[in-house]
Amino acid sequence: MGRLTEAAAAGSGARAAGWAGSRPTLLPLSPTSAGCAATMASSDENGTNGGASEAGEDREAPGKRRRLGFLATAWLTFYNIAMTAGWLVLAIAMVRFYMEKGTHRGLYKSIQKTLKFFQTFALLEIVHCLIGIVPTSVLVTGVQVSSRIFMVWLITHSIKPIQNEESVVLFLVAWTVTEITRYSFYTFSLLDHLPYFIKWARYNFFIILYPVGVAGELLTIYAALPYVKKTGMFSIRLPNKYNVSFDYYYFLLITMASYIPLFPQLYFHMLRQRRKVLHGEVIVEKDD
Repeated sequence: MGRLTEAAAAGSGARAAGWAGSRPTLLPLSPTSAGCAATMASSDENGTNGGASEAGEDREAPGKRRRLGFLATAWLTFYNIAMTAGWLVLAIAMVRFYMEKGTHRGLYKSIQKTLKFFQTFALLEIVHCLIGIVPTSVLVTGVQVSSRIFMVWLITHSIKPIQNEESVVLFLVAWTVTEITRYSFYTFSLLDHLPYFIKWARYNFFIILYPVGVAGELLTIYAALPYVKKTGMFSIRLPNKYNVSFDYYYFLLITMASYIPLFPQLYFHMLRQRRKVLHGEVIVEKDD
């Protein structure tokens, strides 16, 4: 799923938060939560890159705020550098595996530890919002991040028969390129030195990567359905002492269906952001 909403150009006074847009209000599966679908976008327009310090009204507050701003910027810079490096390591491992083996079979198994570590590490983005160093909705970021984690841990990790599906490679490649671009964008923005190519890549690569990632996620979930239905995994049947039932199979069907309304909305939102940032168009959105 790639967890979405993830979302515009680096700012001035808010250098610590300087970036071109917050992630699309994602909702997935981040490409997902109510969908994974938002996770990819996910990735795309979220303000998890930095936070701007605010000016205080009393005399002591400004100093403390400035100190917080410096520490926050330093931490966020380190965080984004680490995440960029992590996804670069993942990309290199994927390329090396394919060059040596000549097949995608076994690819996920070979890189799963790195993928799980860095995707789970992204939970810190929720913490960043909670403590206020990143001015983004905790709910939105939580949905974005959790949707990716859902895809990694509750789909691909838990259902081993699907790990060699071609669709897994689709979303892995899309996620990897997206995250390298996104985190490097945040890093350079925080350093107040954003190369045009990075900015261009962030607002152009998604045109292909978002649909590819969403397709990979949907196909992977679809491939998991027979196994989930057969084994009844993660499902709760009646009768039980709590008198509660849950069917993971139908939950996955609902998750897949959520992509239908979410994908177009998020995709066109990102296209509007692209025109605004790269071409300076003034986008006036009508109230519903």
